[in-house]
Amino acid sequence: MEKFVPKATGIVTQSVKEVLQSLIDDRLVNAEKIGTSNYFWSFPSTAMQSRQNTRNALKEELKRAQELRIKSEGQLNEAAAMREESKERDELLEKYQELDKKKQEAAGKLEMHRANDPKLLAQKRTEAEKAKQAANRWTDNIFTLQSYCANNFSIERSQFNEQFSIPEDFDYI
Repeated sequence: MEKFVPKATGIVTQSVKEVLQSLIDDRLVNAEKIGTSNYFWSFPSTAMQSRQNTRNALKEELKRAQELRIKSEGQLNEAAAMREESKERDELLEKYQELDKKKQEAAGKLEMHRANDPKLLAQKRTEAEKAKQAANRWTDNIFTLQSYCANNFSIERSQFNEQFSIPEDFDYI
């Protein structure tokens, strides 16, 4: 098959080998080396049996998962039934809710004041300085290009600025 298919169809030999190997890996085709030849075969019943085995394994896994779910629900219900309603528990739940509410309020205040965070402001200043340096670097590049064009092509700066829509008040930041 590896020799016949490329000759008959004009498909690259390596492609045929890759496809056959893929089919073997997926267990859709069986292969056996007999002597110096490789023999490939596939029976419809083999593929069906493989799918049936996979289906049965998945059914067993589903059954185990359902049993585990039922067992866990039973344990949850048992724990809930054993829980004693007491005044102390109610007080602790109230205290928990109050503390949770305070935590949410504090998080809101923190978010509100985050804009004035010294670290964030320092980071913004650093980024602004980098942006300013980059803008000045590009401005310098434009001035260098203007000088080059003025010296080599006899183009006046005002004409250059007009050609490239550069404002007359263009300068460093």
